[in-house]
Amino acid sequence: MKEKTINNILNSKFDYLLKSIDDESVKKLMQKGTIITGGCITSLLLGEEVNDFDCYFLNKETAIAVANYYVKKFQADNKPAKTRLGVSHVGMSVKDSDDRVEIFIKSAGVAGAGNTEEYGYFELDPIGDPRGERFVESAVNYMKSNKEAKAGEYKPLVLTSNAISLSSKVQLIIRFFGAPDKIHDNFDFVHCTNYWTSWDRKVTYRKEALLVIMAKELKYVGALYPICSMFRIRKFIQREWTITAGEILKIAFQISNLDLTNIETLNDQLVGVDVCYFVELIEKLKEYDGEITETYIAKLVDEIF
Repeated sequence: MKEKTINNILNSKFDYLLKSIDDESVKKLMQKGTIITGGCITSLLLGEEVNDFDCYFLNKETAIAVANYYVKKFQADNKPAKTRLGVSHVGMSVKDSDDRVEIFIKSAGVAGAGNTEEYGYFELDPIGDPRGERFVESAVNYMKSNKEAKAGEYKPLVLTSNAISLSSKVQLIIRFFGAPDKIHDNFDFVHCTNYWTSWDRKVTYRKEALLVIMAKELKYVGALYPICSMFRIRKFIQREWTITAGEILKIAFQISNLDLTNIETLNDQLVGVDVCYFVELIEKLKEYDGEITETYIAKLVDEIF
């Protein structure tokens, strides 16, 4: 796809997103400080369907304003209702710490919108609720279906501590903020580091990113969630990307520095991969009072997957 066409697509997507926002102060902050980056630009360059347009923010002020706006929107659109797991009343707030912005969901890791006849407004304790896997899976499936069903509305569908998923294939990341280079410090693969900015309204292309995209080659640069990166390899290989043994070694070495016998660390890493798959494993580990070893993990994996 041509550069001009990609710019037009991203400009239009952002303009429609802004048009959906009814708070002028939030709209102005986003106009001055939004960055679209990640896999969407790679997909556009390759002429592939975009999975999500990932939006990041230039500063903490914007990230906080966006998080507060969509938490209020979510709560207004999804009143506490009787769900398949009973009556749910989710307490949400936006937490501001020194190095991050976080959506705090009381006793929960994920909150999602749903059909009022079935799910309504729900909460999930990903560690303590044995029904959590089915519950999150239903929410994620609902979110995916609504990306098409709710096209153009940009309504908040699923909220986690790190991000807000909107209909119309937009994801707002609040976990990280800052200039593009700072945001990309948390990325795993080079090909994801081209970016569009709301202040220039055009894409900045990185030479190293374009080279690996042309070759469809994965080049690892380090990430906050290396286990997530390891799992992401599968997706790219299915799309005919390649990766060298050396790049896999980089990921493995970074994983080796994690204390995966620590439940909180393991939970953080696995939820970064896919909460639907790993919530049951985390639950069993939480109940286990013995030493967490590779043998025990292997046993759980064989039982669950």
